[in-house]
Amino acid sequence: MARNETLIQYFEWDLGPDCRLWRQVSAQAGFLKRLGITGVWLPPAFKGQGGCQDTGYGVYDLYDLGEFRQKGGIPTKYGTRKQYLSAISALQKRDIQVLADIVLNHRMGADHTETVQARTVDRMNRERILQDLHPVDVWTAFTFPARQGKYSGFQWHWQDFTGTDMDDGHGSRQILLFEGKHWNPNVSPELGNFDYVMGADVDFTNEEVHQELYSWGKWYTETTGVNGFRLDSLKSIDSHFFEQWLKAMHQTGNHPDLFIGEYWSGDVFVLKNYLEQCRRCMRLMDVPLHYHLQQAASSNGHYDIRNLFHYTLSETDPGFAAAFVDNHDTQPGQALESWIMDWFRPQAYASILLSRCQLPIVFYGDLYGLKRGNPPVPFLREMIWIRHNLLTDNIVDLCDDDPQKACWMAWGRHPVIVLYTIADWKQRSFCEPRLAGRTITDITDPGNTLTFDGRGQVTVTCRPGGLAVYLLKEDWMKLKKARIHLQ
Repeated sequence: MARNETLIQYFEWDLGPDCRLWRQVSAQAGFLKRLGITGVWLPPAFKGQGGCQDTGYGVYDLYDLGEFRQKGGIPTKYGTRKQYLSAISALQKRDIQVLADIVLNHRMGADHTETVQARTVDRMNRERILQDLHPVDVWTAFTFPARQGKYSGFQWHWQDFTGTDMDDGHGSRQILLFEGKHWNPNVSPELGNFDYVMGADVDFTNEEVHQELYSWGKWYTETTGVNGFRLDSLKSIDSHFFEQWLKAMHQTGNHPDLFIGEYWSGDVFVLKNYLEQCRRCMRLMDVPLHYHLQQAASSNGHYDIRNLFHYTLSETDPGFAAAFVDNHDTQPGQALESWIMDWFRPQAYASILLSRCQLPIVFYGDLYGLKRGNPPVPFLREMIWIRHNLLTDNIVDLCDDDPQKACWMAWGRHPVIVLYTIADWKQRSFCEPRLAGRTITDITDPGNTLTFDGRGQVTVTCRPGGLAVYLLKEDWMKLKKARIHLQ
């Protein structure tokens, strides 16, 4: 059986600033291997403007992986450079790939201000000028005095950015477009031009910036040995940039070749268009599928579950899709909050882990629980194990004319039968002569055992609003003996 890939996003937004995550990764590497995790997506490892309080998305210094006394201390929110490299090593020693989350479109927490001429633009239409050129004081000088040119002597100044959102001289918060600059092309047309997101906006038309990002990428790849990247905020970066940048990264270090991009759109045709623009140099997060799962969970039983994968990347372009249930952006309290209701989370994970999805991503908060109090998703560990140890890609659809029920079987030496409902009690009868006389057990209700009759007929059942995952009795016993409990 070919190896089934399963990634985990190993962080959530509300982790405490205790600088412990890298040490936790190292300690949990063995557990993740036994569970069946094949890749780990780690959060941004570089120093953010908030120091140990920063999630890493408020990028200050890409070269500071918890090494220099900047922004209030040496470690990042997740630990030190040494601990980060040790965590990567601990995972890779167990044949687990490591993806680094990188953020290239903005910088924050500059070391001092610069005076520049700028235009004020409309927040709702960045192509509309509200005020012509006028002097502003902006935080655009990144000189990294504590690092003193180690690894790179490049310093960022206003010429390296297209604009920002704060005039420190007047204390105003408006989006400013610098003199002689234009918003980057080949980005999402939302809000007129979606180049600007936050902070000092990196100018991807600047050749010196290009060369610095190439140099940093080479340094980062060779320093960390990561196997790939998760690429943040694609819709605000020129779609042609990453094609060449990733090609260059593939030629350095340990040749990273697993790339997952975040282009946040629920429209599958927008995602497919981006794939064409970047010449399919990466997979994309299947945002449409996430929204379909959310709709199913909140529909009060009125969603046609047979259409769950319709108009998703997992259906239309499965080799370039990364399926997920939720992540750090969609969890409660975040900017893209669209949390899938807890009752449906086991069914949602069954849909991406035990189906045809080629690269599902498990969320840290669903495996370990969220700091805000959301518990781990029931049966998630078991489903990850099943995917790794039993699941084949020979999926037989057992759906019928009931829109509230999903049912399928992964056929092979170790068949896996999945049935779930978004409404009342459900059942499904079918015939599989090769299983005549064999007994199956529902992992979600071990007392629910069924035996195929002499002709191979059986009727599987599922409780209202529930999930049933049936395994052969002997496979259920193997699962019970597996060491997949959280450490």
